[in-house]
Amino acid sequence: QKEDIEVTLLPAGHCPGSVMFLFEGENGTVLYTGDFRLAKGEAARMELLHSGTRVKDIQSVYLDTTFCDPKFYHIPSREECLNGILELVRSWTSLSRYHVVWLNCKAAYGYEYLFINLSEELGIKVHVNKLDMFRNMPEILYHVTTDRHTQIHACRHPRDDECFRGNRLPCGMTCQNGTPLHIISIKPSTMWFGERIK
Repeated sequence: QKEDIEVTLLPAGHCPGSVMFLFEGENGTVLYTGDFRLAKGEAARMELLHSGTRVKDIQSVYLDTTFCDPKFYHIPSREECLNGILELVRSWTSLSRYHVVWLNCKAAYGYEYLFINLSEELGIKVHVNKLDMFRNMPEILYHVTTDRHTQIHACRHPRDDECFRGNRLPCGMTCQNGTPLHIISIKPSTMWFGERIK
């Protein structure tokens, strides 16, 4: 028995290209979220989730529940996190050109929002190992660089934490023009936040 099903891809806001699937057929409508991150009000602006002036009737939702745990009772908004990081990075990098920030990013994708906003607000490009992965995302290419002589790094190394303990960035930088670098590490991670609520 065949049934026609309409499948709509909705932006998931998780990392570039991430989507939620909306399945619509004779037997009802199902939303499969996968990993997603939507701010309050974003779903209301998704036209394809609506029929006329109201939200479509959804019979089942398959919800990613990574953070369905009491320790994640309050996860700050993306804007709150960005503002906190911006304030910290601005205050640190303004001390001298030898004050450097390492963004300890564990995943390859998903930090583009942070890189773009830090670069725009502070006028500092973010050092990454390679530009290959961003070739299909021209909106971010202006904000990242392979030049290690910048004050914000998101470079990676298999033994990142070991590098950092030796006051060395994962790209190997320890000093600039013979002057030692002063490095702080920021780990932009919701998982980490949940483990250290205070």
